[in-house]
Amino acid sequence: MKILKFLKRFKKSKNMLFKDVVNVLEEAEKTTLRLLITEKLANLFKKANPEEGKYIAYLLAGYILPNYKGIETGVGIKTIFEALSIATGYSKEEIENEYKKINEIGKLAYEMIEKKKQKSLLTKEMTVSDVYKTLMKIALTTGEGSVELKKKYVAELFNNSSKEEAKFIARILLNEIRAGIGEALILDALSWALIGSKQLREEIERAYNICSDIGLVAELSLKDISLIKNFKVKPFLPLRPALAERLNTAEEIFNKIGECAIEYKYDGFRMQVHKENDKIAIYSRRLEEMKNMFPDIEEGLKKINADFIMEGEAIAYNKKEDKFFSFQETMHRRRKYGIEEASKHYPLKLFLFDIMYLNGEDLTLKPFKERRETLEGLMKNYNLENINVSKMKIAKNANDIEEMFKEAVEKGLEGIMAKDLNAVYKAGKREFAWIKLKKSYLREIDTIDAVAVGYFYGKGERARFGFGGFLVCIYNEDTGKFETIAKVSSGFTESELEEFKNMCEKIEQENPDERVFSLIKPDKWIKLKYVVEIMYDEISISKQHTAGMATKGKGFALRFPRFLRIREDKDIYDVTTLREVEELYYKQREKAKKQKNE
Repeated sequence: MKILKFLKRFKKSKNMLFKDVVNVLEEAEKTTLRLLITEKLANLFKKANPEEGKYIAYLLAGYILPNYKGIETGVGIKTIFEALSIATGYSKEEIENEYKKINEIGKLAYEMIEKKKQKSLLTKEMTVSDVYKTLMKIALTTGEGSVELKKKYVAELFNNSSKEEAKFIARILLNEIRAGIGEALILDALSWALIGSKQLREEIERAYNICSDIGLVAELSLKDISLIKNFKVKPFLPLRPALAERLNTAEEIFNKIGECAIEYKYDGFRMQVHKENDKIAIYSRRLEEMKNMFPDIEEGLKKINADFIMEGEAIAYNKKEDKFFSFQETMHRRRKYGIEEASKHYPLKLFLFDIMYLNGEDLTLKPFKERRETLEGLMKNYNLENINVSKMKIAKNANDIEEMFKEAVEKGLEGIMAKDLNAVYKAGKREFAWIKLKKSYLREIDTIDAVAVGYFYGKGERARFGFGGFLVCIYNEDTGKFETIAKVSSGFTESELEEFKNMCEKIEQENPDERVFSLIKPDKWIKLKYVVEIMYDEISISKQHTAGMATKGKGFALRFPRFLRIREDKDIYDVTTLREVEELYYKQREKAKKQKNE
């Protein structure tokens, strides 16, 4: 019934063929020329009607619906083996043996369809709409008999596929698209499709940043660009979080933005909370819906008599000792099971620091000072035990910033956030509207966030664990590639060495992800999944590491990198960017030059 209800919402489309999308994906795998891929994507969108544009955007990005919808295919690798067996005439065992040699699901599907034993008389060319609707049927099929029904639908897709189509269908089913086409390229292509230039990119990107739904943005862009230009924030369309730049001293912050708001920086879960009527949603920093994990926060939000979108940081609080738990202890609350027990041991406090929507009004274009006044005006009517407004004061000079920083550190927090009083909410942007100052900066030890792309077995004593460290990358926004910056082999406990070996074995692959640019080959490549926080002493120039090599002609590397922690709250695209690394490198040089002159 649920499936039939969904399918009735689909309108007739122009019957764009799925192979047209696959041709672009194939091109994207073979080239690093972003302009070429943008042009081909733009041509694809030009031919599509709005509905097809939505499906194409989702499929190119590698998912069926945005993460916050919580809808996945629910198809495992064994189901794909069985479906390929039905479509090709090979036994499941033969297909499994072939996979052991190839070790990549897309290439397996390609080869099995290429040499399939049986030809069906009922095959047809698939349209974009055919493929998308079947993928949705697979995702929405639940309950008794669902595994067999999913297998039937997957087999139908393979039966109607060319070998190239099968490759990408298999990857989409497992959320492993690997073509390296991200949302940024899709947004560029939409602008080019509409007016033949990037002139509309900023408006299209803003709409995406305040709804986080690439399919919706594509559909509205192709329907009527005025729908994008007038797009407003709405409950249950989560905004991509605003991001902070970093500076190392109170003086630097004041010199940059002058009189500003200073807030405690809580080291916990970043939460975006939505409420309309009686409905509530809680989104993580990665925009995953996680209301069910935090019933205590949900109960508090229900008491606020308004429709809103607010943002805050939730941190576990030790009421008996009147202090905050560490980040690692707070992370115990991020679980699907044992929630009631965890909430007793690690009760959360949510400290709200921004409001983006209130009772029908989009507040994102209001200056921070007005948004903060609105937030405080709303919350002063409520005395909630576990939901408060973050502590804030207006800094009129660098000394005020320094005092607030010391106060935060004394309370066991990691530092402060400084905010430009006149800045609008910069969804999805990293700008100096927000600036972070952390206690680690004062110890002459800095940190970056990087994505693990491979691991090394380890030598000597570590050989027995089978894990000796990660190869990690930062993100180059200009190329869309993840570029290596360090081999991290220190900072691990023995229990972490065992844990990370088991963790990595589950996501091993023979070849690097297409988005990775590396001259170094680890013992095993892994899927791009884990973000790690790395401490280091300084940034140096490297001939081995590729961070910056493609666009700047020289690579950057971390000296004496040490593992600090896994950042489960961050997505791979939240890692430190090449631009940030460059800024850190040049600040480091300026500081060294100044010290030398002194």
